[in-house]
Amino acid sequence: MTQRVELATVMDRFAVDGLVTEYAVAVDDGDWEAYRRLFAPDGRADYRSAGGIEGGADEVADWLARSMELFPMRQHLIVNRRLRFGALDQEEGDTARVQADYINPMRFAGHDSGSTAPDFVCGGRYAFGLVRTDLGWQLREVVVQEKWRRAPQPSQEPTAT
Repeated sequence: MTQRVELATVMDRFAVDGLVTEYAVAVDDGDWEAYRRLFAPDGRADYRSAGGIEGGADEVADWLARSMELFPMRQHLIVNRRLRFGALDQEEGDTARVQADYINPMRFAGHDSGSTAPDFVCGGRYAFGLVRTDLGWQLREVVVQEKWRRAPQPSQEPTAT
């Protein structure tokens, strides 16, 4: 491999890593226009494993905007990123796949007990499909594979003895 090819690969890795980070920030900040811009024109997202929908980026952004009103505090942590270039549709060089684990602490709206701790946490794995466009790397697909969640337990009344 030549130094020029190695440098291009390193630059692509940085760009892809930045795109995954921008995805998390857009969702956490509720910036749905930024979320839409991360996707290629044919980009799709699938949140069905987490109780959501599957569809085009615009449709999913609208759904997320409504759904995330329940959680004014949210913070995606996306880790263990595994990146492979040329792995989407057997193309070479201009596509990539990223698998990354996530943990997502959130706080329900209206829970003002004085604590800032999250009261809902979920985790799983993202599968990102990326494509290089004239605008740079963009998302062609995002698939959420939720593996677990911890929600608040209903309060129990003490039993009379």
